Amino acid sequence: MKSIVTYLSGIAALLLVNGVAKAQPTIYPAKAQEGPVAITGATIHVGNGQLIEQGTLLFDQGKITYVGGPTAIPAGALTIDAAGKHVYPGFIAPNTNLGLVEVESVRATIDYAEVGENNAHVRSLVAYNTDSKVINTLRSNGILLAQITPQEGLVSGQSSIVQLDAWNWEDAAYEVDEGIHINWPTVRFGRFGGGASDPDVQKAQVQAEIARLADYLNEAKAYAELSGDHASNARFEAFKPVFSGERKVYVHANRAADIITAVSTLKRLGISPVLVGGTEAHLVTDLLKDNQVPVILRQSHSLPYATDADVYLPYKQAKLLTDAGLLVAYSIDGFWQQRNLPFMAGTAAAYGLDKEQALATITGNTAKILGIDDRTGTLEVGKDANVIISDGDALDMLGNAVVRAFIQGRDINLDDLHKQLFERYEYKYGLTEDK
Repeated sequence: MKSIVTYLSGIAALLLVNGVAKAQPTIYPAKAQEGPVAITGATIHVGNGQLIEQGTLLFDQGKITYVGGPTAIPAGALTIDAAGKHVYPGFIAPNTNLGLVEVESVRATIDYAEVGENNAHVRSLVAYNTDSKVINTLRSNGILLAQITPQEGLVSGQSSIVQLDAWNWEDAAYEVDEGIHINWPTVRFGRFGGGASDPDVQKAQVQAEIARLADYLNEAKAYAELSGDHASNARFEAFKPVFSGERKVYVHANRAADIITAVSTLKRLGISPVLVGGTEAHLVTDLLKDNQVPVILRQSHSLPYATDADVYLPYKQAKLLTDAGLLVAYSIDGFWQQRNLPFMAGTAAAYGLDKEQALATITGNTAKILGIDDRTGTLEVGKDANVIISDGDALDMLGNAVVRAFIQGRDINLDDLHKQLFERYEYKYGLTEDK
């Protein structure tokens, strides 16, 4: 009975979302940039620690052509007076199931997990839904790129990076199949943690899972070294670019012991992973630095993992890792919460991290970790014109007011379902003029 109620509730939610969002089809991808654009008089946050006051940003044909102080404006350029405003690189959301789920209580809209524990061959990109109504809400807060990531299982599959203004997944693709995600086995205490009640039983299960994973990776490496004709294995094929250095491995782990085991095991196979989660990464900074392992922190607006830890530790962790010489980025659980990504960085700045370094945790650092820093992440000549303009400080909830955004030079529509509902009820209660 409970499952029936849940199902019916989900259907109702889906109908409600579809019903109140009639105007969403009018939000469609922008045309290619048609002429040069000049943004003048702004405070420009380059994304690499550099700040330019009263700066000018020029871009044409989707690429940045100038960043600096006042300069001559090209003839015929669209000039945007951004005096008093802030200009940033488009924010990047890593490790998200955005576009892979729409209504969590409706199974038919969930496409981020496959059956089985080893899905290395699964490509999240082909399941990405560009018509998701959640995507537009992210753009309104400055998130212009996202790493679409599969979840669950031992090996979840392959992530891709998309730009958030597209007709379909082919248009959205920014970096295709750039990484494979491994959920490192861990002990989960108690039944409510998802594991057996007996800790010894759990430990034995985890050791067995690690052994299976290590065996699989060793077989995948041996497969990658084969030459000549041989039988094809889709799961092993997915790891061939890993061993040739063309594809990253993202290992999801939180406890210090799991991080040590994961990094050590993968190192023996010649794999230098990206750590995702890293709740206790601050306890093993020497290991991470020695092995050049960057960290994507997840959900910093939370309580600390250990009951005896500093209650503000999640807010301070980015600074602790940055001070230790690690490359750090931020992500948030789920899909709809991604719009709050800028405020993760803002909180890090409030708890000791330099403001421009904090910005880098959702721009330049993220681009480096994902391997797209040659194209985006900072406002530098030659890079894609992924740019946002905010009335105030975009890392602050009170200041974040994105008034213009460009993806590869395209002037994108910043309308979304939330704004439409706000306008609807403003009109209903006579708080705005008749439209």
